[in-house]
Amino acid sequence: MAAARQVLCLWALLGVPRVRCEPIRYSVAEEGESGSVVADVAEDAGLAPAQLSARRARIASPAGRQHFRLERGSGRLVVAERLDREEMCGRSRTCTLAFELLLADPLQFFPIEVSVEDINDHSPVFPDERVTFKIPETSDPGTRFPVGAAQDLDIGSNDIQAYSIIPENEFFTVFTQSESSKYVELVLEKPLDREEQSELDFTLVATDGGSPPRTGSTEIHIVVLDINDNVPVFTQKLYIGHVLENAPEGSVVLRVVANDADEGVNGDISYQFSQSAGHSHSLFTINSRTGEIVIAKPLDFETAQKHEFTVQAIDGGGFSSMCNVVVEVLDVNDNAPEIAVTSFNSPILENVEPGTVVALLAVSDQDSGVNGEITCALEEQLYFALRPAFKNYYELVTVSTLDREERAQHMVVVTAADAGSPPLTSTHTFSVDISDVNDNAPAFNQTSYTMYVHENNAPALLVGAVKATDADAGPNAKVSYSVVPARGPEEEPCSCVSVNSESGGVFVLRPLDYEQLRQLEVVVSAADAGSPPLSSSVSVRLLVVDENDNAPLVLHPSAQDSSPPSSELVPAGAEAGDLVSKVVAVDADSGQNSWLSYQLLRATEPGLFAVGAQSGEVRLRRPPTERDAAKQKLVVLVRDNGRPPLSATAALSVLLVPGSWDAQLPQQSPAAGEDDGSLTTSLIIALVFVSLLFLLSAAAFVACKVCKRKELSSGPVLYGASSVQSYVADGAAAGTLPHAYCYEVSLTTGSGNSEFKFLKPVLPSLPAQHCSTGVGGAHAEEFPPVPVTMGDADFESPGMRSVAQLNGF
Repeated sequence: MAAARQVLCLWALLGVPRVRCEPIRYSVAEEGESGSVVADVAEDAGLAPAQLSARRARIASPAGRQHFRLERGSGRLVVAERLDREEMCGRSRTCTLAFELLLADPLQFFPIEVSVEDINDHSPVFPDERVTFKIPETSDPGTRFPVGAAQDLDIGSNDIQAYSIIPENEFFTVFTQSESSKYVELVLEKPLDREEQSELDFTLVATDGGSPPRTGSTEIHIVVLDINDNVPVFTQKLYIGHVLENAPEGSVVLRVVANDADEGVNGDISYQFSQSAGHSHSLFTINSRTGEIVIAKPLDFETAQKHEFTVQAIDGGGFSSMCNVVVEVLDVNDNAPEIAVTSFNSPILENVEPGTVVALLAVSDQDSGVNGEITCALEEQLYFALRPAFKNYYELVTVSTLDREERAQHMVVVTAADAGSPPLTSTHTFSVDISDVNDNAPAFNQTSYTMYVHENNAPALLVGAVKATDADAGPNAKVSYSVVPARGPEEEPCSCVSVNSESGGVFVLRPLDYEQLRQLEVVVSAADAGSPPLSSSVSVRLLVVDENDNAPLVLHPSAQDSSPPSSELVPAGAEAGDLVSKVVAVDADSGQNSWLSYQLLRATEPGLFAVGAQSGEVRLRRPPTERDAAKQKLVVLVRDNGRPPLSATAALSVLLVPGSWDAQLPQQSPAAGEDDGSLTTSLIIALVFVSLLFLLSAAAFVACKVCKRKELSSGPVLYGASSVQSYVADGAAAGTLPHAYCYEVSLTTGSGNSEFKFLKPVLPSLPAQHCSTGVGGAHAEEFPPVPVTMGDADFESPGMRSVAQLNGF
């Protein structure tokens, strides 16, 4: 035994640091009040009281029931409940309660054993209050009559010490075989004489050795009989039987046999349990005729490993004898291991280090031998493991990194199995919750966002929303949104866009103009409420959608307030389809809002002229005749394709020149102001003298052409060139036209006839305007500006004779 204890201590010192091998032993009297001080365990363990609180000292009992408690403040071990030695240990000579003093940080155990001392708190009790003996008068002196011994639950000196007869008589004395005897004997000292005394009564008193002593008594009634001079005799004084604890009810354990030399009724023997057998006999029954002892109730090895009782054999004449019977119960594996949780920490942080203790548990099995050997294991765990601590204690520890976002709760199943056949198991499930740590930044549901807003929008207009989610929980998952600079903290964020910090709604704070700003790009940041906070950002592109908010702008003919509109000359020989003039207009909008169409709104002779719907060219629908008015006024409507459409008008003045080709062309003067009457007179005069002035007119025409060439070489006369160029520049800046054009309008000297021609682009293409966030025009190709439809730009194309060509003829 000493060698086994040395091996156990050596294992404990090597496997578990700071474990006391020799237990601390105390003794305490039973029946002590709750709170009674047992000893100063802190002093005996070499610990300061402050250490008990700091290291979370506690009492750990494998049985699960706490008979004592520890006062951490004083370090004293006190009684937790009233102790009843007889209830806990029965009549065992020693009653020791073993438990451990458990300290954490670091883990340390102190074995403690408390011996519960007996006090004289029970009186002797006989099994029967009255015992009757039928004794033949022929009984010889020295004949012994067994009486069930009194039972005292106390032990040692507090147990029964002596028996006495009150009042004393001359016929009987008391004889006790031994302290462990289940019965005492009344010894007949003098022969009985039925004729003198047929009955005899006295009291048998049992006295224990307590101070003061306690007594118990039973009444003895003697009936004197005649003649039966033989008592039953058992074949054995002690019968021992063995039975498995799971043996079914009705199983025969053993058979007792007694013989009587008498014959007849005096030799008939019946068997019965003696009342002094205590509670053990209640588990068995005996056949009164055969003496077979059978199981009456289920047996339990863990409750009682051995049962002792007394069997009495009584013959027909009243003689009896007793024998002792011992039934030993054999253990079977009928108890599953028990798992007791001493401490459990849940929830735990997801960033705890591997090796962190989550729970401390103890395992036990009420079976014995191999049936009580226990092994513990976990069911398919990658994150937790069991680590032996001390004796039957195990620690549940983490073995790998935890991630709450991957798994917020772990169901850890601990299985304890014994070594029986078949083995029995029990399980305990730990629900380990994982607390969140802010280790995940918010993530947007899109890599980038594109939103649209119509120009001339209302202030603070909601155009869309961004959405980000955070895999964390609680405050760590609460996301707030903000607009941040795109190129660093030194740059101010775009002031025309705002985002709702809670919902992520994107608002345009002020009206936008498509002609000034086609698109802008901002960066929205999503940050959680963790400590420290984590954030992510996403690009939001805002595209401005064009609205039809610009009316067409007429570039030619240019309407100046200070000067009347110029006149176009149409000679008398003009044919249908000849080009008279061209209306040129632009629209600052884009797309279909900038598609222009032309329509003749009013004319002096509506059937004489036609306007190209797409090109704006004014052509003759039929040749002019003498019935047509010499001065024609045209109003051309220029309308875009918006919804609703916007429009502008252009006024043209056309002069129909009568006569042949050599007629003198009237010279337009801004101050002439000829009326229709003077013009008619001039035409009549020209017709009368046309034949006479043909050569003169031809010479004058040649002279005019020469003068015109000189004027062109010295520089063309531009009508509203500066204003035209400014309009073109504005249109190019707004991105309406892909190229800026300058239109040259010149008049031939002395003729009043105008010519219109396209020149090559004189302004470079201007890039689209960008927001202060630095978004380039890389996406301008997705919404290309639509140029204004000019129709046939080449007025010199074959089959189309211009007025200038007619004049040249």
